[in-house]
Amino acid sequence: MNKIACVGDKDSVLGFMAIGFEVHTADTLPEAEKTVKSLAESAEYPVIFVTEEYYNGMQHLISSYSEKTVPAIISIPGKNGSQGTGLAAVKALTEKAIGADIALNS
Repeated sequence: MNKIACVGDKDSVLGFMAIGFEVHTADTLPEAEKTVKSLAESAEYPVIFVTEEYYNGMQHLISSYSEKTVPAIISIPGKNGSQGTGLAAVKALTEKAIGADIALNS
């Protein structure tokens, strides 16, 4: 059975256990990168959520998976709130899909 993983600092991700996500806490960026790489290579996790703080710091790793269908590595806000990473990603994908920039109101 496929699982959904969530990677981030303890305070940001523990709540995701309540909805059935497999939570992986990381105290540092290198630890988070190692965890995401391991989860991605296991092929058990088609979706991996990563808190924005770590997501923004591991763009090289994430880009290596961006052309693949699985896993989808998606940023989520951390305990300090949104940094706008998710909205920027949606904007970029929309622009790529329709060939034009569109205004996204928040």
